[in-house]
Amino acid sequence: MPHFPQFVHWFRAAAPFINAFRDKTFVVAFGGEMLVDEQFTGLAHDLNLLNSLDVRVVLIHGVRPQVEEHLLQRQAVIRYVDGLRVTDDNALACVKEAVGEVRVEIEAKLSMGMLNTPMANADIRVVSGNFVTARPLGVRGGVDLLHTGTVRKINANAIRQRLDDHDMVLLSPLGYSPTGEIFNLSLEDVASAAASALKADKLIFLMDQPGIHDLQGHLIQQLTIPEARAHLQARGQQDDDASYYLPAAISACEAGVARVHFISRYQDGSLLAELFTHDGVGTMLSQARLETLRPATMDDVGRILQLIRPLEERGNLVRRSRERLEMDIDRFQVLEYDGHVIGCAALYPFNEEHAGEMACLVVHPDYRGHELGDRLLQAIEQNARQQQLRKLYALTTHTEHWFLERGFKPANVSDLPQEKQANYNSERRSKVFVKQL
Repeated sequence: MPHFPQFVHWFRAAAPFINAFRDKTFVVAFGGEMLVDEQFTGLAHDLNLLNSLDVRVVLIHGVRPQVEEHLLQRQAVIRYVDGLRVTDDNALACVKEAVGEVRVEIEAKLSMGMLNTPMANADIRVVSGNFVTARPLGVRGGVDLLHTGTVRKINANAIRQRLDDHDMVLLSPLGYSPTGEIFNLSLEDVASAAASALKADKLIFLMDQPGIHDLQGHLIQQLTIPEARAHLQARGQQDDDASYYLPAAISACEAGVARVHFISRYQDGSLLAELFTHDGVGTMLSQARLETLRPATMDDVGRILQLIRPLEERGNLVRRSRERLEMDIDRFQVLEYDGHVIGCAALYPFNEEHAGEMACLVVHPDYRGHELGDRLLQAIEQNARQQQLRKLYALTTHTEHWFLERGFKPANVSDLPQEKQANYNSERRSKVFVKQL
């Protein structure tokens, strides 16, 4: 295997996500275009993988292009108001036909089990039903939308029972009223309502764009709810997926959905790349920033050891035993991203000399280049000032330029506090730097 090392590295890096996603609920929403453009087969392979990893999957499909085709065949009038279809009797008949066709095709793709394919030996049971109760939208902009509706209630308990049985649940953009009426719903409305009712761990939209872009056209990797609202206001009215999906995503996130992801439907494997890599390939919306800088606790000892061990083995850091780290844990700050410790640093004070040493500054390789080391340094400096320390020392064998660029000056071993001089390892020949606080 020419790429054997890369494969092993990726598989090991994916292991924490595999463990974290077990028994979690993911709602995956996609438009009918994925069936028209024959993109669903690849997605079916990836959904099969999630199912095999015990992820609880709910699918929401759209039917807009299929409905348009049926309407054109009937030479019927196609009408929209603010992006919502005016669903008259003709249009409703087309919606029902399209939903039936798409649902059958999705079930067929998820039933594949051909040898030498990712679906080999797959045993996915797909269930659908009247899980969605709806009501009419009524008159909008002076136009009666007729059979166009909005979600009134999701039967979350019934869906959970199916998920408990290891079934994959498929929801269509149709809703039913207690009086037996049928309503045409939007994909994003059903997706947001279902994810909210289920308190899903993730809501994932597959869209035409690779994610949400800023006004200059650059991909935004992460958004908070306030940032998403500001972005919508700044971009104004546009007729694209982001205009429909982002407001629905904000509603879901405010209702308790932990993460909402926006990924490209055109990029094969984008679902797996978004879920099982640190940086992902699209945009992620969350209630607050996922990076947290905080004091370390005993629960972090194992994760810090895992973070620093490769550098200790290469000789970049002095080896620390678990016992030593447990004794010093209150000196550490950790940088956490989405539940994973990705950086750490420690402050050892020498109060008599009004000085301190910054030690064990480490950032996980996958997160370097994002100025996270600077955040840890700032936290250590702030902590030192609070302890009324006037000097901050750092010893390094490999990163002297990094410290010089951040205001540290070269110093001698004799400049170190007496206690540190006594413990200085002359065999390592670490260079000494100092910064006045």
